[in-house]
Amino acid sequence: MKTYPSSSQIGALFAIGAAFLFSSKAIFIKQAYALSPLVDGTVLVALRMGSALPFFLVIAWLSRHQKQQISTRDWLILWASGLLGYYFSSWLDFMGLMFISASLERIILFLYPTLTVLASSVLFKQKLTLKMLCALALSYGGTLIVMLQEQANTPHNENFWLGASLVFASAVCFAAYLLMSPRLIRQFGSWHFNALALSIACVGTLVHFFVATTQPLNLLAQLPESAFYYGLILGVFVTVLPTIFMAQSIQRLGAAQSAMIASIGPILTLILASIFLGEYMNSIQWFGCALNIVGVLMITLGKKSA
Repeated sequence: MKTYPSSSQIGALFAIGAAFLFSSKAIFIKQAYALSPLVDGTVLVALRMGSALPFFLVIAWLSRHQKQQISTRDWLILWASGLLGYYFSSWLDFMGLMFISASLERIILFLYPTLTVLASSVLFKQKLTLKMLCALALSYGGTLIVMLQEQANTPHNENFWLGASLVFASAVCFAAYLLMSPRLIRQFGSWHFNALALSIACVGTLVHFFVATTQPLNLLAQLPESAFYYGLILGVFVTVLPTIFMAQSIQRLGAAQSAMIASIGPILTLILASIFLGEYMNSIQWFGCALNIVGVLMITLGKKSA
């Protein structure tokens, strides 16, 4: 008698797949930067979003029936959230990766749930419990340990703190996007909202590239052919597919279990960075990484169960 995987097992597989694909992002970015001095953060994020845009437009069209009656204010918030959460956040992340390791970038980005908690305590007067304060201390203490160790190991990297600050700013932008999302998801529906927000981000990214770049078409013509392949990989396999996979996982498992599985992301990035980029983390950095993951998990799972 044939046995078929259960819905929860399929959901777990989707979550693992999403975590793996998201985790490979920084690896592909670093490899693309090594191709040519012409490939910088602005160029690469434009190639990524340009590749992803057609897919998100199709998803937005297919899911258009999900939306409720939408006010002008909601449309404005949607545009702001898309530009902030996926355009500006992605650009800051890509720029930061020009100056720091893929491993550190992933650990800093993983702080975004802690930032939503801090913002909620300030904006919405939500009380921080002792458990939350301990989780915040673990998260930021662990991240600081990893940062200081990497800075000590790369003393000649004058742009180290700039890179770390850019990636942290990226996490702040994404946290702001998450705070803006719940109302919009109720109005537009989850699939339609995500597709529209990402489509808006893609358009914003392309406008940025063509406005900020001198002779953008000439620049594109000078890029090595492999840069476009990396843009396609980043757009389809690191943006579109994991977004779909995670949505499918949440639908089958719920947000809490999906978040728990997704917490393997930083570990996967560290392993991939070691294999493909030759990055090395000492035992102190691994300890800091563990503190970061435990703290973020405490906050993420605590929020879901609240």
